[in-house]
Amino acid sequence: MLFIRKNFTKIITTILMAVLSIFFLIPFIWMLSSAFKFEKDVMRFPIEWIPKSINVVYNFKAVWMGKVPFIHIYMNSIKVAIIVTFVTLLVSTMAAYSFTKLKFRGRNIVFTALLAFMIIPDQATLIPRFMLIRWLGLYDTHVALILMSMFSIYFTFLLRQFMVGISDEFIEAAKIDGAGHLRTFFSVIVPLCRPVLATVAIIKFIWSWNDYQNPLIFLQTKELYTIPLGMTLFRDDYTTNDAIMMMASLSAIIPLLIVFVVLQKQVINGIALGGVKG
Repeated sequence: MLFIRKNFTKIITTILMAVLSIFFLIPFIWMLSSAFKFEKDVMRFPIEWIPKSINVVYNFKAVWMGKVPFIHIYMNSIKVAIIVTFVTLLVSTMAAYSFTKLKFRGRNIVFTALLAFMIIPDQATLIPRFMLIRWLGLYDTHVALILMSMFSIYFTFLLRQFMVGISDEFIEAAKIDGAGHLRTFFSVIVPLCRPVLATVAIIKFIWSWNDYQNPLIFLQTKELYTIPLGMTLFRDDYTTNDAIMMMASLSAIIPLLIVFVVLQKQVINGIALGGVKG
């Protein structure tokens, strides 16, 4: 009876999760369907999930070869997001290693002070950052966006908490083999942190890709716009054409899906590893 009850509970839970998954996927499926339709068919009710008339070529050309330089905006976002994600991973991982495996005076005090800055919202430092960027002559450049996003207290804390679970015996073994801190970091610590690094990479890439506030404040030239600002240009030019807007939205989220698909294995392995350790 206990076995049957457990299986019944598992089946019910699976069915509920499947229903919830479909519920959350409905907006994405509607956007995908609308991107292939003629404008007159987008708001038709009942919804045609599989469009009878397809206008994908026109919608695709309007997005990628139209008045708004979408391909240029796309490459801007890819450049900024990749650089920000890579540098954030490097800086946050090295900082977490320092706070975890290196012993120096005032380490805990510095880390506590660093955590205290997490309570300060980004909006509170917006004016000082704007003045600093103008003073450095970096206003209206991608360098400004990269500099403001490459340091993350949150990810430093997340990586530090993961490294706490790494035994110091690995560090001692590396020292016995003659490895210094730099070699120990890249040859021992980084491979052990691949699951959490994949998680950080996904989150940071998504945050950078979807960042609207910083490009809005620190970019002025349209040729430097990223995807969030580029979508506002599409809204202004195609405000009455929902099919083209859906095609632009679909194109905008493709890199996010690719990043998740590529790194999800590492994330799942990290969850499994955490379960085994527990």
